[in-house]
Amino acid sequence: MMGVYIQGTAAISPQPTWAAESLVEPVFYQGNRLRCIEPDYATWMDLKQLRRMSRIMKIGAATAMLALKNATVTQPDAIITGTGWGCLDDTGIFLDRIVNNQEEALNPTPFIQSTHNTIGSHLAFLLQCQGYNQTYSHGAFSFESALLDSMLQLAEFPQQNILVGGADEITDVSHAIQSRFGVFKKENNNSLNVIRSGTKGTLHGEGSAWFVLSNEPNKENIKIEGVKTIYHSKNSIEENITAFLSVHGLDNENVDFVLLGKSGDSRLDGQMENRLATLLKTSSTGVFKHLCGEYPVASSFALWLAYTILSSGKVAPTVFENDRKRKIKTVLIYNQYFEDHHSLILLKRDDV
Repeated sequence: MMGVYIQGTAAISPQPTWAAESLVEPVFYQGNRLRCIEPDYATWMDLKQLRRMSRIMKIGAATAMLALKNATVTQPDAIITGTGWGCLDDTGIFLDRIVNNQEEALNPTPFIQSTHNTIGSHLAFLLQCQGYNQTYSHGAFSFESALLDSMLQLAEFPQQNILVGGADEITDVSHAIQSRFGVFKKENNNSLNVIRSGTKGTLHGEGSAWFVLSNEPNKENIKIEGVKTIYHSKNSIEENITAFLSVHGLDNENVDFVLLGKSGDSRLDGQMENRLATLLKTSSTGVFKHLCGEYPVASSFALWLAYTILSSGKVAPTVFENDRKRKIKTVLIYNQYFEDHHSLILLKRDDV
C-alpha cells in the first residue's frame, strides 16, 4: 500500500491549535482534566444549525471544514471518521431522560444524535457530500482504522481527496465513570510537567484533528508512509516496530524523530522508555499527551503535531524530550493506550 500526502489539516485541542500552523505558547492546566479551547463556531456554521448541534458535533465539523479550507478543497470525495466514544453528551441526555421520564414520552433527537456516526453524517449534510462515508469506533484504534481505510480508498481511487479525522469529548458523566477505575491522577498537577511526575495515572483529554489526504504531492510533500496497530501480539513491541520500519525501507537508525504517547503514568511510560533505550537510541524523541491528555483518538493530535514539525522543521521546547540534533525528515508516532493498545504511524517529507 503506497503512502498518501497530507494536503491540509486542522485541530481543536486543549492547546491554542485552532487556525495555528504550529504549536504556539502552550497552555497548562491544573487538575486531571484538559478541555478544548474552542473557536467562534458562528464563523463556520449557521446559527440555526448550531442550536441543533452538540458540542462534539461542533468541534468535529469546524475542524473538518478548516482542514478543507487549508487544503483548498471545497468538496471531499469521501468522509472517514474515527471516534472511540462517539457523542457522549447526547448519550447521557438520552439515558437521563429514560430514567426521569420512566421510559415514556421520550424525545428521539438525543438518541438519534448519540450514535458514533453522527459526526461524519452531519459533516456530509453540511458539505452536501454524497460519497463514501464511514465511521470507525474501534476504541483506541479508531483513528488508525480510519487512516488505514483512507489509504485503501486512495489505492483504489487514486484521483480522490479524502477527509479523515478523529474526535472525542469529555463529559462530566464520562469523567466520573472513568475516574472510578483509577486511571487518572488524583493529585493536583501542572499538565506541562505531568510526564515527569513519577506517579501513576494520566490526565483526561479530548480533541479533534482532521486531514485531507490524496495521492498528489504538494508544496509540503509530507506523506503518511504507513500505519500499524498492535494488540496482544505474539511478537514483542520492539520486534513489531523493527518489522514495520523494515517494510517501509527503514532501519532503526533512519528515524529522525519519535513522537511518543507517554501519558504521565510512570509505570507505562517506563515501559516505553525501556523499549526505545536500545531500539531507537539515535533518534530524537518528543512527547505530546501533556498537551492534549489521554483519549482514544489522541493519535490524531499527534499526527497534527508531527505534520507541523515536518512542515516547519522545528520542534517546540515543550515537546522535545531528547534532542539528537538531527535534521527531521522522518517522524515515527508511537502511541499506547493503557498498555494493551499500541499503534505506529510513519511520516516522511519527500523533498528534504
